Amino acid sequence: MSKPTRVQTVQLPAFDSQRALDMFLRMVAIPGKSGQEAGVVEFITRELVAAGLPASSISIDDANHRSSIGGDTGSLIVKLPGTKRGLRRLLMAHMDTVPLCVGCQPVLKGKTVRSADPTTALGGDDRAGACVVLIATLEILRQGLPHPPLTLFWPIQEEIGLYGARLVRTAELGNPKLCFNWDGSSAHTACIGATGAYDLNIEIDGIASHAGVHPEGGVSAIAIASLAVADLHQNGWHGLIVKGRHTGTSNIGIISGGNATNVVTSHVTLRAEVRSHDPRFRNRLVDEFRRAFERAVKAVKNDSGKTGKLRFKAELKYESFRLDEATPSVQESLRAIRAVGLQPETRISNGGLDANWLSARGLPTVTLGCGQQSVHTVDETLNVDDYLHACQIGLLLATDS
Repeated sequence: MSKPTRVQTVQLPAFDSQRALDMFLRMVAIPGKSGQEAGVVEFITRELVAAGLPASSISIDDANHRSSIGGDTGSLIVKLPGTKRGLRRLLMAHMDTVPLCVGCQPVLKGKTVRSADPTTALGGDDRAGACVVLIATLEILRQGLPHPPLTLFWPIQEEIGLYGARLVRTAELGNPKLCFNWDGSSAHTACIGATGAYDLNIEIDGIASHAGVHPEGGVSAIAIASLAVADLHQNGWHGLIVKGRHTGTSNIGIISGGNATNVVTSHVTLRAEVRSHDPRFRNRLVDEFRRAFERAVKAVKNDSGKTGKLRFKAELKYESFRLDEATPSVQESLRAIRAVGLQPETRISNGGLDANWLSARGLPTVTLGCGQQSVHTVDETLNVDDYLHACQIGLLLATDS
């Protein structure tokens, strides 16, 4: 990624950078892994009401009741009527963090924030983004800044399947025409596309038998799984996948089964994923996984010729998308980045974003950077300069300045 260069700046709306940094340090310390975001909702709501926002403007949807894991809150939605004419704008960022962030103790060292506890991640993904949206809203309320109609959206459960963005009823967002999401790295970047993914849930039923007395009577589910994984690896369908002009990735991340060494294992479950920007090639990856496990089931038999059974389920996690640079949301994003003195750079992500589901549902959404680095690891940091640039960009986009 190229280093951002400075360009000529324009008059920008004022905001309190120290208050913005303090807000992040307070919010990121709140435990809030996926499904447990209620404390973050309470924090944001309290700040908005203290700044003068009527409680009637704040709603919490029921996405948690429709999510596969439940959860202690739905997504937070705020709608503000415009004080000037313009298209409704959506500003959004997810509230949840990965479990590694629980217990974070944020500490500022120079221009970097990290967790003082070396065993936890920071949680800048995505509390930095959540703060960008909150700061823009608070500055509008406190300064009485003119703005077009606005929707502020803090979805839940992004880290485990983009459930907040996937399950929100788009009518509750007020039909926005320009959509901006914060969940990325450097403030000069605008992500205009991302890959798509399927989750694979694989169950293998073998036949149990005594592993010492009659092993030949059993069908090992572990042996079936092993053959299938080896097949995928040897034929280039696991890990980074390059087949001619087509590319993708796959990973088997979870395998569980068995509870004794003297029993031929009769049941194994696996969870895997496949990703590709090309929907047709992604479907092929699903098919290759299915065929590998079907071949393995047929290959393992007991002394009576019996085989195991396979249950294979593929669920779309999120669809890929790519926005044209002429898309209004993209153009507005690039304009705002230039306005704060940075040279914008567009990129395509190999990870999933809330923007995947919003774009698939007719709301083309750009994802902007807010200073997160080395996310999902104990080395995670927040670049303060990037974060403050993101806050300024958010305020520009919210006020249509």
